This record gives sequence, structure tokens and C-alpha cells, in this order.
Amino acid sequence: MPGETVVWLGLAIGLLFGAVGQYSGFCLQSGLRGWWGEGDPRKVRTFALAAAIALVASQALDAAGLVPLERSIYPLATFSIPVILVGGALFGYGMVLANGCGARALVLLGSGNLRSLYVLLILGVSAQATLTGLLAPTRVSVAGSTGSTFAATTLPGVVGDALGPDLARWLAVAVIGGALLAFAFANRAFRASPSQIAAGLVVGLLVAAGWYVTGHVGADDFDPRPVASLTFIAPIAAGIQYVMLSTGIALGFGVAVVGGVIAGSALMAIPRRQFRLAGFSGPGLMLRYAAGAVLMGVGGALALGCSIGQGLTGFSTLALASLVAVAGILIGSALGIRGPVSVAVPSQ
Repeated sequence: MPGETVVWLGLAIGLLFGAVGQYSGFCLQSGLRGWWGEGDPRKVRTFALAAAIALVASQALDAAGLVPLERSIYPLATFSIPVILVGGALFGYGMVLANGCGARALVLLGSGNLRSLYVLLILGVSAQATLTGLLAPTRVSVAGSTGSTFAATTLPGVVGDALGPDLARWLAVAVIGGALLAFAFANRAFRASPSQIAAGLVVGLLVAAGWYVTGHVGADDFDPRPVASLTFIAPIAAGIQYVMLSTGIALGFGVAVVGGVIAGSALMAIPRRQFRLAGFSGPGLMLRYAAGAVLMGVGGALALGCSIGQGLTGFSTLALASLVAVAGILIGSALGIRGPVSVAVPSQ
């Protein structure tokens, strides 16, 4: 059955992402901190390479008619710029507080980091409260009162009437993808790091693979569903629900990816002797991580994604809403790392 195949392939994608994440330390927060705070730009260039590969591969799938990216949640005709921008900023600042995003927390959990379990539980509850729980009515009300309707839903669509859809698409891909590739490979240290280059290539291709699995392998004309790829805010929340209510709900692609990331990280960490149990050194650090998890859960729900869900997956669609979310995540991260309300790295 297509549904079962999608779940198994989602698990496989999660396994690969978890293994790559554990081996390379793939994380936007780590990359930005290394670039802005520690003088090591390699990991942020890994993320830039992944974004470029995801963009090119995803747009190629869409152009070939294999994946209808317009059926994803990202190309919105009506959305609230303030809500998505602020949500992204809350998420970016939160991932600095928690020393990593939700995806990184899954990878660290697979390596034995119990702080990450704490972060994931709080993130998941906060996200669900914002999506469908106590905070949902406020979110819907504010988004509705501040929303705007746009003639185009994607960046190529803005100039599509003048240039034609195909030319507009590939011009945007060439300019943005080319700039990201140039940024990635302009650094000598990155060029001398084959593991980081490989990580960027693999993660970018996994984004495209997720689109292909949900948009082509799992396509069902009698039960059309939004296509999806790597994203972790809503799936982490759904994963917690699945653990509690598995007999009453169906296992989906996102939850399978979440489980796969944890397992993939463990399978990479154990033979490398990097599986180590780790906890908190004191209540102050617990409060800091809890605050970061709440901000990531609420902010990620408002921004419709995280540093992976919007920074790579949404970005690969060139949706206007995703570009706003990415800007917010970078603003929040900058405030956390270098701004007047910056956050120091905790002693672990």
C-alpha cells in the first residue's frame, strides 16, 4: 500500500538524516555560532550547500511533473507577515537558548543526551498548544487580523507574468542557488572538509527525496494530501501523541522521520563510541533549555516550520512565506548569538 511505503521510506530518510547529523554535527545554530562567534564558518556553509542542493533538486522534481510543490503548506496566497516573522525570530532565539533546534535535539537524543529529551517534550507540547490547543485561538485570531493576500505565492511567481513561469523559476534557482554555492565553496576550510561537503549534499538530497516520497510514491488521486518533506515542529508534537495514542491514530511520514532520526543517530554514535548519557548540571541550565524549547515550539508553529522545515524544505519551494520565516529565524539567531540580548554558550 502507498501509505505503508511512505512510512517505511520516511523511516529510511530519517535514519540517513540522523546518521549524517550525528557524524557531521549538521545544525544551523551550530553553524551560525561557529561563524559569528567562534570564527569557524564550515558548518554554516554546510547548511548553505544543503539549501542549494535542496532548491535545485526540488525545483527539478516539480518542473518534471513528479512532485506538485504547490500542494505543500508553504506557498500561501494569504498569510501574516508579522506572525511568521515574529514566529521565526522566536524560534531562532529559542534554538540558541536550547543550544540546537528540534532536529539537532533528536540527533543528540540518539547519542544519549537526556537534555534533548527534556527539550523535545517541552517543544512538542508547546507546539501542539499553539497549533490546536490553548494558544490556537489566539494564533488564528492574530494571523487573521494581520494577514495579507498576495498575487503570487512564490518568488518566481512575482516575475512569472513578465518572464514566463519556466524562465522565472530557473532564473531564481540559478541566482539564489548559485549565490549559496559560491558562499559555501568560497571558504578554504570548507573546501578542505569532505565530511562537511558530503553532509550538505546528502541533507539537500534528502529534502528532495522527502518531496518525492510524499508527492509521487504516496500520491493517491482518491485521497489527495499535502506533499511534505523534512520538517520537525509538528512531527515532534505528533510523535509524542503517537507514543501515547498509537492504537487510535495512523503512523505518518513525519513521525516516521522523527523516529528514524533518533535511531540513525544512535546507529552512528554507538560504533563510534560517542553514545554517552548526559544530563543537566543545575536548575539554571534546565530553565534556560525549557525557555528555549517553549520559544521553539511556539515560534515554529507560528512560522510554520523550523530551521529545517522552513530553512531547507520551505526554502526549496521559494515560497514567499518561507522567505519571511527564514529571515525571522536569522534575526532571532543573530539576537541570541551577537545581539544586545545575546546568550552565552552554557558550560555542559
